[in-house]
Amino acid sequence: MALPQSANSCQSAGFALATLGWILTITSMGLVEWRVWHIGNTSLSHSGVVCVGMWKVCIYHHASNANQSTLCYHYTQEDTDIPLDIRICQNLLLVASILGLMGRVSTIFALKNVCVGSVQRNATFGPLVSGILDIAAGLCVLIPVIWNYHSVMNEEGIAFPPFLSLPFKPNTQELGSAVLVASLSAIMMLSSGLIFLFYRCPMARQVQPQTSEM
Repeated sequence: MALPQSANSCQSAGFALATLGWILTITSMGLVEWRVWHIGNTSLSHSGVVCVGMWKVCIYHHASNANQSTLCYHYTQEDTDIPLDIRICQNLLLVASILGLMGRVSTIFALKNVCVGSVQRNATFGPLVSGILDIAAGLCVLIPVIWNYHSVMNEEGIAFPPFLSLPFKPNTQELGSAVLVASLSAIMMLSSGLIFLFYRCPMARQVQPQTSEM
């Protein structure tokens, strides 16, 4: 009648892994270090570092007095020159955060059914939905990570608004810390989804009541 502790632990581990991945997804959305540009002195701007995020860009100029000036600009709908890949990645990350939230709600109900010894249909439906939502969320995070990596490796430029005085391409560019956070998030979400899917069938067999022979 009772669910073995091993299966329950796997579901709890999947929930914890997906929750942490969901938190990292939201964290990566707020980070600006998706692409890190290093620019030298030009006719348009002074030397410094430019951090290109999904929703804003921050410029760190090295002043002559050893101080550092910072300017951050949030993208708007009027910025038509912002690359299409950034716009698509914005939407994918938003979808990932929503799917992650839905997955957490579904997992809570699934764990509740497990704890009370629910019937087979309820015990399998919850983990199945959670697994699908987590995998979908993980893919929605993984696509921006791969796309951003491709853009940096190909040294693609961005036409920022003229008042920012930024060149179309930097001297050099590299991946920022936000990519690492998003990558960990995608791995955790995908791993959690696989856990829920692979342990769905064992749970269904284990929660079936055993009839005793007379």
